[in-house]
Amino acid sequence: MTSDATGWDAIDQALENLYPGIEPQHYATLLKFRLGGPDPLDGISFYPRTEPVPHWHAVTYGMSELYEKESENLEESGWGFEFTFRLRRDPEETEPPVWAANFLQNLARYVFDTGNWFEAGHHMDLNGPIALERATEIRAIAFAEDPELGTIDTPHGKVVFLQVVGITPDEYAATQSWSVTRMLELAAEHLPLLVTDLDRRSLTDDPAVAAAVEEGRRREGSATGSLAVAEFRWERSGDETRLVVGAHIAERVGQTLLGRLPFDRQLDLRGPDGAVLFRPGAAFEGTERENGWLELVLPAPVLDGLVEVLVPRAGARPVPGAPNLVVEIEVSRIRDEDGNVVQTVG
Repeated sequence: MTSDATGWDAIDQALENLYPGIEPQHYATLLKFRLGGPDPLDGISFYPRTEPVPHWHAVTYGMSELYEKESENLEESGWGFEFTFRLRRDPEETEPPVWAANFLQNLARYVFDTGNWFEAGHHMDLNGPIALERATEIRAIAFAEDPELGTIDTPHGKVVFLQVVGITPDEYAATQSWSVTRMLELAAEHLPLLVTDLDRRSLTDDPAVAAAVEEGRRREGSATGSLAVAEFRWERSGDETRLVVGAHIAERVGQTLLGRLPFDRQLDLRGPDGAVLFRPGAAFEGTERENGWLELVLPAPVLDGLVEVLVPRAGARPVPGAPNLVVEIEVSRIRDEDGNVVQTVG
């Protein structure tokens, strides 16, 4: 008999190879998304692990084509990946946390709603704790290929098992000013299998890690060529050009610029209502382009001046060395999924 869920079977086989004979705890969706249900994932399996540290290993079903082939892309199944998530657990814990399943459903919903998919090396600022009911420094995520499951071929195309890795704001800043891949390689030396631990402090609290990040940034620069942020826009009034930046992201933008322009690399910063392309050059220049773009050419002294005013304090400040260029920092209000303000920055 031929299975009517050959994509699902391929995932099951990969997990059977890793966990022979082990039955996971599986959270199944009652009403499937393609039948009008609210949850994009048809299911999430949680495997309890004791090595190398006690953790849950979660694997999703639903980002790839589980049943029949529907897309025209023959190389990849569905979005081309399934999420995995490794979450530190108490050795006595026997039930996986419901919030982790909801979190993975929310990530999947973001992809289906926006059309923006994830790949290894991508990242996301969560604008708050990864688990709202927990006091935790894990407030951002990065993505890496799962170190054990890797990539498989299925009857519907390739599927990458894409691991979600929880990181702190300082570590997230390092992924911007340096490299997601290099930062995760460094993190893996301290976090076996890149397990997310809600109780840990930032790795950059370790002077040796902080020094390695700084040395990597100075030597290699930033691999981040584009930043998409909600709290950014630019305005022109007469001769003045104003960059309006949320306090929450101000320092991150500055550090990313320092990792790009001195290495003769450009950076585009995109907000909901416009974008700015920053380029290195010998003389300051600001040019309005089509489709809401502004191009700013920044010589080294102006770049330094811009970074100097990209601080998390509300107010408007002229950029030293750049005639008529002003940075306005606005207060950032971080909200939870219910819209309640949980943190104010600036």
